Amino acid sequence: MTATIQYEGNLRCSAKHLQSGTSIETDAPTDNRGKGERFSPTDLVCTALGTCMLTTMAIKATDMGIELKDTSVDVKKHMVADPRRIGKIDAVVTFPTALGLDEKDRIILQRTADHCPVVKSLHPDIELNIEYKW
Repeated sequence: MTATIQYEGNLRCSAKHLQSGTSIETDAPTDNRGKGERFSPTDLVCTALGTCMLTTMAIKATDMGIELKDTSVDVKKHMVADPRRIGKIDAVVTFPTALGLDEKDRIILQRTADHCPVVKSLHPDIELNIEYKW
C-alpha cells in the first residue's frame, strides 16, 4: 500500500504516506463548494506533474554530471465542465541562467521531462502546454 486516506468532514481529506509517515491534507476548491485552504485533489495532479518532471530530469542530470538545484516548475490548472475535470495544464520549467547548458543537454533533459511517469499517466484528453526557459 502507498497511502491511507481519511475523509475528515467539510470536504477535507488527510492522506498519510505509509513509507515515510508524512501527511498532507486536501480541500475542495472554492469553485466547487470548498474553502480552498489546502491543495485540491486536482491541484495535486498538477503538482505531481511538476515534481515528476523535476525529479526525472534531476536523475538524468546527475548521470550527466549536471546539478539542477534551483530549477523550478510553475503549473497552472484549467478545469472544464461536463464532466468536471482537468482540461489543460500549463507548465513552465525555468532553469537557472548560470547553468549554461548546451543544446544537446537541453534536448536530453527536455525529452526526459516530457516522458516522465506522470506525463505518461495523464489522460490524453488533457492538453499539456510545457514551456522550457533555459
